[in-house]
Amino acid sequence: MALLSEIRYPTRWYSKLIVALVAIGFFTFVAAAIISGFVVYNIVTPRSGSQPIDLANFPGHPEEISYSLEASGTRDGWFFPGLKSAPTILLCPGYEEGREELLPLATALQEQGYNVALVDFSGSKSSRWIGTNLGYHEVQEIRAALSTLAQRTDVDQGRFGLWGTNLGSYAALSLAESDPRVRAVAVESVYDTPQQMLGILVKGYGIGSLPLLPTFAEKGFDWLNYQDAGIPPLSQRLGRLAGVPKLFLEAADAPELAKITARLFFESPEPKEEAMLAKGKYAGMLDDEKRSYENRIASFFLASLPK
Repeated sequence: MALLSEIRYPTRWYSKLIVALVAIGFFTFVAAAIISGFVVYNIVTPRSGSQPIDLANFPGHPEEISYSLEASGTRDGWFFPGLKSAPTILLCPGYEEGREELLPLATALQEQGYNVALVDFSGSKSSRWIGTNLGYHEVQEIRAALSTLAQRTDVDQGRFGLWGTNLGSYAALSLAESDPRVRAVAVESVYDTPQQMLGILVKGYGIGSLPLLPTFAEKGFDWLNYQDAGIPPLSQRLGRLAGVPKLFLEAADAPELAKITARLFFESPEPKEEAMLAKGKYAGMLDDEKRSYENRIASFFLASLPK
C-alpha cells in the first residue's frame, strides 16, 4: 500500500523522477500514434482532382472505356486505337499521378501502331474513388481493365504490354506475374512491397528518423490492409516471368527506389533489360527528356511485343 501511495503521491526525488518518465513515455507513445496515423491517412487518401480532358478534340481518336470491379463499382479509362488486331499497351500511372499526364506517351505508342489504354487508380488525383493501398488493390484494377480490353474485337485479345512507374509499376509487375496475357512489361522505380513505398513516403514527411513514428505508420498501414497480409513480395514471384521480356528503369533522382529496382532486375529471369535514367517520373520531364523516354519505351515494345 505504501508503494502505491508513493506512486500516486510521490514525495521522494526518485519516485517523482519515475512518475515523470512514465508520463513522458505515455504521452510520447500517444503523440507518435496520432502523428503516424495522420501521416498514413494523408498518404492513402487522394489529393485535389484534376481538370477533365476533352477527348473529342484530342488527336488519335481516343474513346472512353469502362470496366467493373467486384464490390467496388465501375471505373473508366481511355482507349487509343492502333492497328486492327495489334497488341494493347496499358499505361499505369504512378502515385498521385493521373492518366492525363501520360497522354503524350500514349500518343507516341499509338503512332507505332499499338492500341493504348490509360486508367486511373483509386486515390489518384483525377480519380473519383477514395483511397490507395499502394498497390494491393491497384493490381485488381488493371486486371479488370485488361480483361475488359481483351473482349474487344479490334485488338489482339491474348497479347498485352504493361508500363508503369512506382505505384503503377508495382501493379504492372504483379499482374504480369499472374496473367499470361501480359507478354511484355516495362517498369520504372518499382518496389518489392507496398510497405517499402510507404516508408519512402513517410520519410518525405520528415519524420522518418523520429522514434516510433515509422514503425507506428507501418503497423497502421498493415492494419488497414490486413486482408492483403498474405500477398508475397514481387521478388518471390519473379520466376513466373521467365520468357516474358522485361525492362527495368532506374531513376537517379529516386535513389531508394532505384536500389530496389536494380535488385529486382538482378533477381528476375531472362529476358530482361536494365536502363539508367538521370531523371524519372515521366510527367515532370522536359520536352526533350520526354521524347527520349518515349523512344526508349517504344523501342522496347517494338522489339518485345511485335505487331
